[in-house]
Amino acid sequence: MTSRFTELAVDCHDPERLAAFWCAVLGFEVIDRSEGKVEIGSWVPTAEAVRARQMPPTVFFVRVPEGKAAKNRLHLDVSPIDRSTDDEVTRLLGLGATKADVGQGSGRSWVVMADPEGNEFCVLRTLAPES
Repeated sequence: MTSRFTELAVDCHDPERLAAFWCAVLGFEVIDRSEGKVEIGSWVPTAEAVRARQMPPTVFFVRVPEGKAAKNRLHLDVSPIDRSTDDEVTRLLGLGATKADVGQGSGRSWVVMADPEGNEFCVLRTLAPES
């Protein structure tokens, strides 16, 4: 048996704020919270379900005292499923994201953005059906 990718932990100053942002981005819900920690996901994991097959990981936001110091070495990529990439970027800007420059240059098929605490992520090509 192998291991399963079950959660992605994100250090942050305000777990509630980032959880709300990423719930709005991904359509996830808060599935657990405790002092200084909030977990979001598209499902509530059980040991049986995780053993049975690989499921989407949850995202776990944990409060830490230090701030972000450099470009992320790991980041999320998201793909819009019901709108164009440009329309999704506009939606995410409205949720509190910003465009980010990590040296990617211009003319890319993706857009680098940052969440409200500066964690970079990319918006990739749309997966919306062509009309």
